[in-house]
Amino acid sequence: MKSKSSAPASAHPKSKEKESATERWLSYRPEIRVLDCTIRDGGLMNNHHFEDRVVKAVYDACVAGGIDYMEIGYRASSKNIKVGEFGCWKYCHEEDIRRIVGDNPSNLKLSIMADAERCDYKEDIPKKKDSVVDLIRVACYINQIPVALDMVKDARDKGYETTVNLMAVTTVNDRELNEGLEMLTQSGADAIYVVDSFGALYSEQVQHLVRKYLHYAKAGGMEVGMHAHNNLQLAYANTVEAIILGANYLDATLAGLGRGAGNCPMELLLGFLRNPKYKLQPVLRCVDNVIEPMRKDLQWGFDLPYMLTGLYNQHPRAAIKFKALPEKGDIGGFYDSILAGV
Repeated sequence: MKSKSSAPASAHPKSKEKESATERWLSYRPEIRVLDCTIRDGGLMNNHHFEDRVVKAVYDACVAGGIDYMEIGYRASSKNIKVGEFGCWKYCHEEDIRRIVGDNPSNLKLSIMADAERCDYKEDIPKKKDSVVDLIRVACYINQIPVALDMVKDARDKGYETTVNLMAVTTVNDRELNEGLEMLTQSGADAIYVVDSFGALYSEQVQHLVRKYLHYAKAGGMEVGMHAHNNLQLAYANTVEAIILGANYLDATLAGLGRGAGNCPMELLLGFLRNPKYKLQPVLRCVDNVIEPMRKDLQWGFDLPYMLTGLYNQHPRAAIKFKALPEKGDIGGFYDSILAGV
């Protein structure tokens, strides 16, 4: 009888040839950039009321982990602020960022996100020489692309790196998307992101979209990024799919902390990349000591209400509202309400 260890050589999971091919497209692709958006996307679960110690812990983990960018929050309009409604990471004033990072004496680059029509970007975003921020990420819907183009130009003229996150792409038909991407190729942004806002994409759809984005991005000398949500427990798998196809800007968060079902977990992504540039241990320690203790209160991550909004390509606001009920709601009734909106 054959022993379990006597499998034929051809069945071995790794040959030298296969391993070297994997290293070429995965571990040693120098153009890959990993961006941590724990504080920015996670802030949607607590109105951006993160304590300084949490933000500093994430910053320290990103520095020690060799992560390329950390998105520290939004740059929303400072007009009509209601004191106490939102934490400071909704606005990311320069003094608040510097309270955490000082002059950022590290290789980690800092990012903020500016939503189209929600940021007074000409006044609220200073020139790069006066800011510790390196990257301005403009987020817009398809109908907001003209505003996004002006925001990107403004940020580039001020000296920043720029990307565009085109949101709710699963609600846009192919013709409109083609026209929008063609416009964005003229923006001069460093990358355009495939954004699965509702966590509704499957691998075949990711393949279609990433290939489409790459087609347009290459014409404009741009890269393609991936920002995935985890409603169907596919955020990590879809991010890997995007990497294989050629996406080089990758979003992830510690323990997947993010709006609703959360995002691609950083610890899974770094483990997959197997690039010695990235260090997993400091990320694991931050997840264990800082992020996971917040889960009971913030309640992010896969569950049935978020699954249903993902399955039916709907914004997670209904699931967030359902989960905030003082008493446990009827999931069957919630399912019927989601179907009624399809």
